[in-house]
Amino acid sequence: METTTERRRLFATEKVGGRAVYRVQAATVAAGILLVLYYRATRVPAAGEGRAAWLGMAAAELWFAAYWVITQSVRWCPVRRRTFKNRLAERYEENLPGVDIYVCTADPYAEPPSLVISTILSVMAYNYPSEKISVYLSDDGGSILTFYGLWEASMFAKKWLPFCRRYNIEPRSPAAYFSESEGHHNLCSPKEWSLIKNLYEEMRERIDSAVMSGKIPEEIKLKHKGFEEWNSEMTSKNHQPIVQVLIDGKSQNAVDDDGNVLPTLIRVSSVISDSPVILNVDCDMYSNNSDSIRDALCFFLDEEMGQKIGFVQYPQIFNNMTQNDIYGNSFNVSYHVEMCGLDSVGGCLYIGTGCFHRREILCGRIFSKDYKENWNRGIKERGKQNINEIEEKAKSLVTCTYEHRTQWGNDIGVKYGFPAEDIITGLAIHCRGWESAFINPKRAAFLGLAPSTLAQNILQHKRWSEGNLTIFLSKYCSFLFGHGKIKLQLQMGYCICGLWAANSLPTLYYVVIPSLGLVKGTPLFPQITSPWATPFIYVFCVKTLYGLYEALLSGDTLKGWWNGQRMWMVKSITSYLYGFIDTIRKCLGMSKMSFEVTAKVSSHDEAKRYEQEILEFGSSSPEYVIIATVALLNFVCLVGGLSQIMAGVWNMPWNVFLPQAILCGMIVIINMPIYEAMFLRKDNGRIPTAVTLASIGFVMLAFLILIDGKSQNAVDDDGNVLPSLVYMAREKRPQYHHNFKSGAMNALVCFLTLFSFTLKQG
Repeated sequence: METTTERRRLFATEKVGGRAVYRVQAATVAAGILLVLYYRATRVPAAGEGRAAWLGMAAAELWFAAYWVITQSVRWCPVRRRTFKNRLAERYEENLPGVDIYVCTADPYAEPPSLVISTILSVMAYNYPSEKISVYLSDDGGSILTFYGLWEASMFAKKWLPFCRRYNIEPRSPAAYFSESEGHHNLCSPKEWSLIKNLYEEMRERIDSAVMSGKIPEEIKLKHKGFEEWNSEMTSKNHQPIVQVLIDGKSQNAVDDDGNVLPTLIRVSSVISDSPVILNVDCDMYSNNSDSIRDALCFFLDEEMGQKIGFVQYPQIFNNMTQNDIYGNSFNVSYHVEMCGLDSVGGCLYIGTGCFHRREILCGRIFSKDYKENWNRGIKERGKQNINEIEEKAKSLVTCTYEHRTQWGNDIGVKYGFPAEDIITGLAIHCRGWESAFINPKRAAFLGLAPSTLAQNILQHKRWSEGNLTIFLSKYCSFLFGHGKIKLQLQMGYCICGLWAANSLPTLYYVVIPSLGLVKGTPLFPQITSPWATPFIYVFCVKTLYGLYEALLSGDTLKGWWNGQRMWMVKSITSYLYGFIDTIRKCLGMSKMSFEVTAKVSSHDEAKRYEQEILEFGSSSPEYVIIATVALLNFVCLVGGLSQIMAGVWNMPWNVFLPQAILCGMIVIINMPIYEAMFLRKDNGRIPTAVTLASIGFVMLAFLILIDGKSQNAVDDDGNVLPSLVYMAREKRPQYHHNFKSGAMNALVCFLTLFSFTLKQG
């Protein structure tokens, strides 16, 4: 039986079980890591016996140890949230606050209007009083095509919203709803279901046709004065402020076919409605749960704890992932473990979409126990001004000069100056004393589209890792900016993503150097029969098994977890490496690296291979050269190393090199799809021949460098060291002038500078 306190609460916070087992595991792994580091520090080989490689391994392992400690900060005491919407309705149904919903887009070709309006229609159809919803679409491209799509949506909404309410359908995105099983129509008459579906498909066809032709029919332009805002001189980067109200919630015409008030639908965010709660969603993240607003309000309106909560974050979940998540897009462990852990120490991260904010926190308000929110703000004031006056007033708020020399983007609103503006905005909110809540309901609140090619995935993570590292290296580093303002565990939690890019160098080192050491005869791990091998084996096995346990518990499949391990390695040596280099170049005032990814196959072919869980390459991008080179290098090192061990070349017991052989073998196994793409596949998504040849060239270069005066077999029959011998052939292309011998000499100078330095390092 519930107590009085439990009946009063609108949400519950429950601790996740199994912490005793976790803490024992963490303590023993920590002890193992300390033993590994002690071994590295006390067993440094003599100069000329692989000292440089050994010290590099020690540095990489020290970094991995530090990063592991940071990741444990969010695993110590995770919590889960549960809401009670029935209690919310009992106490607040007649006094629910207004909600402003912000949707942002920028390019009608990259983000098709038909996709955007499905998101718009899904959030208009929330299970919430329509007169208290205002939807704002911000179009940075200022496209008449997007405006036309929105106008079409405003017409279709009069049919769609009553259909959603009448049959309580889910999801309420028409694109998602009609793409699912047609069994849904048994909730209503087949005739009505077909009618609504036909209306939607006709609307989508008109919008898509307009986008393909690049223009709007002249007869359509006469139906709304908003089309007069566009002229032939406007471009996506040069246009005046535009604000158009397509549905005025107080107009007599703002009703659907059932006579219910439609939400106010605005193109650009402004102060028109001034609701106390703001939801922001990406234009491709449609509402999948019509009760999401009510779930969020259970946190804000809770009488005991709600006053502290500044924002409520839902996970970003995708509906186009394959069964085994070939590109590791799910973030299941992040949402089921890490975000829940952050929730227990002051709040989860703001991830930029699917988030409900108090308006006041985006206006820079500092938390105070004395502050009382006016949940009825904006509702009573609506409709007092003429709609034309509101539009003109709103235009002044979206001019280029309005924010100039103001605190917008600094102390007010979303932060400027960083690629990962969402992370730093959330950190600033937490540092002003507010807490946040993370909720992950059984029915996902929002669903969107995940990257469906490897190139898209690499580019996305490059941007994320670069933005997060930029924050870490700035004055907004959570350890500096959050010192004395938020808990240490939360400071560490912000660094998990902040240091993604910094993982690139130790990961690249670990997947290359031990394998080269296997071929060169340089042992970098303790002999497998030595007691010192125990901490290495224990840390590796327990961390791997516990990671698998977390993944399976979070909803991943076994193969999905394995794909995630591959993608972590791939992202570390490409996305995170590029992000790290670009961030350092930017800090030094240098220009950023070029990172262009060009698709070479049709979208139909890509989609088919994605559904079959086949990795998509298809272009000669530089990041593919890195991936192929690392994979091929490990394969050659494994074969060559094992051959030399069996032949007894190194005059050392075979088990001295067994740990390196196992590590190299695991890298080979995890890269099997890469070898298939290089040598076996014939489709357009395979690794191009040019990339394969380039990777072969780099592997050959690596082995040529190994045959130097430091090698144990680089001696003549009298035992004298042989001279270094290296072959080099410059790349030649008919479209370039190669400057004959002068060009060859300059290339040798550049090459030998690096080569000689490598030899000196031993």
